[in-house]
Amino acid sequence: MNKDYSGALPEAWRNISAVFSALGDEHRQRILLSFEPDERLNVGQIAGISTLARSTVSHHLKVLRKADVLIAEREGREIYFRVNRTFLRDAFGEVSIYFDRVL
Repeated sequence: MNKDYSGALPEAWRNISAVFSALGDEHRQRILLSFEPDERLNVGQIAGISTLARSTVSHHLKVLRKADVLIAEREGREIYFRVNRTFLRDAFGEVSIYFDRVL
């Protein structure tokens, strides 16, 4: 048994924890899955294909952005979101490394 992590998560896993929390919600998973490769979407576009109200979509986007799952870019008055591919690859790579070690 490895007792090193009974008190605190390792530094590399702190961001991963936020990702798992953010993706623990089915609506946020659907939002993430709505992006095509390299696509940018705004709140209105996402709300247009969602069953959720625009304000609820905005809340979910805020959670995903705070967890670094999405990147927000302002263009004029509009904010566009895109998937943070590099961050997610790195985060899930850390998980994969862990599983390779223990499985």
